[in-house]
Amino acid sequence: MSQQAHIHHPPLKGGELAMGTLALSLAVFMNVLDSSIANVSIPAISGNLGVSPQQGTWVITSFAVANAISVPLTGWLTMQFGQVRLFMTSVLLFVLSSWLCGMAPNIETLIVARIIQGAVAGPMIPLSQSLLLSSYPPAKSSMALALWGMTTLVAPIVGPLLGGWISDNYSWPWIFYINIPVGLFTAWATWSIYHKRESVVRKIPVDKIGLALLVIWVGALQLMLDKGKELDWFNSGEIVLLTVIAVVGLVYFIIWENGQDHPVVDLSLFKGRNFASGVLAISVAYGLFFGSLVIMPLWLQTQLGYTATEAGKVMAPVGIFAILLSPVIGKLLPKVDARWVATTAFLGFALVFFLRARFNTEVDTYNLMVPTLIQGAAMSMFFIPLTSIILSGQRPEKIPAASGLSNFVRIMCGGMGASIMTTLWDNRSTLHHSRLTESTGYASSQFVLQADNLHRAGIGEQAAYGMMDRTISVQASTMAATDIFWMAAWMFLGLIFFVWMTKPKRSGAPVDAGGAH
Repeated sequence: MSQQAHIHHPPLKGGELAMGTLALSLAVFMNVLDSSIANVSIPAISGNLGVSPQQGTWVITSFAVANAISVPLTGWLTMQFGQVRLFMTSVLLFVLSSWLCGMAPNIETLIVARIIQGAVAGPMIPLSQSLLLSSYPPAKSSMALALWGMTTLVAPIVGPLLGGWISDNYSWPWIFYINIPVGLFTAWATWSIYHKRESVVRKIPVDKIGLALLVIWVGALQLMLDKGKELDWFNSGEIVLLTVIAVVGLVYFIIWENGQDHPVVDLSLFKGRNFASGVLAISVAYGLFFGSLVIMPLWLQTQLGYTATEAGKVMAPVGIFAILLSPVIGKLLPKVDARWVATTAFLGFALVFFLRARFNTEVDTYNLMVPTLIQGAAMSMFFIPLTSIILSGQRPEKIPAASGLSNFVRIMCGGMGASIMTTLWDNRSTLHHSRLTESTGYASSQFVLQADNLHRAGIGEQAAYGMMDRTISVQASTMAATDIFWMAAWMFLGLIFFVWMTKPKRSGAPVDAGGAH
């Protein structure tokens, strides 16, 4: 079927634009929320279904693996079905799989439902980005990205708070049921506005070998990262095998995809300087950011005695400046070089982690919250300019593929960042604990004095030693966390180099999104 390369649709106006923006943003919010909402509900889910918390974590892993595999397929699926039809199908299947998750009678059914949910969720984020950009005129593309970015910033913060509250006050299935009304509204609003704005459909052959290789290497990598800590990493034959499969699978995948006329993932996008450097900068930075989102609540709860709700409240202010500043950045971006905005974000992140690197076991709530507030400001200047750089200069028909591939790499780096940081935290905690205990024992006057004070307070010898060991453990874990924060701060400064490796077509150039003409 011979068709023009691309259909140009006029920008939306008035109520249609507002409704379209709301519907697409809600879809992203629902999707991102579901990747984090189950985290704090794992004890409730595993207890209710009669499995261990370790088995319960497969509820998170299964979603992540399926989601990571399906995101980069967005470009190919869009050509097959059209972006509006694909988005609608993804949303409706997401609603159905959410209902199946809530109805699951056992852990096996829940994991299968979560795999389906993760797989169908893949195209939702890149397609919402593409559809939103096509709704605005080119001069307003930065504002469109700002509105879209706000939902991706807020959802990871709301997820754990909402999941904990629902699990405590209702029952865990409701963390999935809440998607049903949101998803149905999104589907109705999207179809009523966008059904006449479908992209060109081109039937191209399925790259079956490329798809199989993608599933193999991404699945092996995600399993290796998720199970590494539990199985003591490379001391386990299973982890070594998964690593070999992931590496060999990735090498074969790259070789195969580069030789295909219709690859399942368009790796040629990495030949573009803006795309390659922008994706590297946003993905590594997101890995550092996401890893800290895991470390901070864990440190507060396991070492400093915070409850899950209190830890959530400490982390929640990150959304304040992110929400307030995102529209401002959206208006400012067309007038300035996006690289300066991104550089400011990276300097802000570096400041945040340098401040956190000064934490100690006596840190108060005020000093915990100040870096979190600054982080929110940095986040508002992070996603928007880098996404603008990554997508700048792409042909309209390439936007879904470019958005899908960049989101895939970012999501993968987020998972890797969380796994690497928690492993580093454990290893550095063990190292600091062993160093601190070298100066204990009866050869240490400080140790003897502390033990005597505890004995005089009526505490038995074993209990006293237990209390002192706990104090050392808290100190060691805190020192390990600050080590990681120092490392992250310097890495953020180093990533500024890759921001300036990009060359936007012109200062504040709007993103060329299909139909935004």
